[in-house]
Amino acid sequence: MPNIAKNTSVQTVITTFEMTPGTCQDLLESLTEAYADFISKQPGFVSAGLHVNDAQTRIANYSQWKRREDFLAMLRTPEMRDRNRKINELCKSFEPVMYDVAETFGNS
Repeated sequence: MPNIAKNTSVQTVITTFEMTPGTCQDLLESLTEAYADFISKQPGFVSAGLHVNDAQTRIANYSQWKRREDFLAMLRTPEMRDRNRKINELCKSFEPVMYDVAETFGNS
């Protein structure tokens, strides 16, 4: 489960996917499988969450990694490169972007 905190040492990656409602479920299944079978088992993986908008035209993926290099190493593996080619066929575009948590708010 993602833990969003300002003073943390993890690398945050937010990836947005744009697709049609007709391919949303296929893409969601592909991403779920990628996390269950491969990504979550990679060195440095901490947590992730998948979010779908009401219109089923966008998926947002929030993931956390111990280090920036861990995320980049996962992307460079032959298996992930192959998976990304298949994911690319299911969506109009996707873009992973690394972020630092600037601030958090909540009632807890």
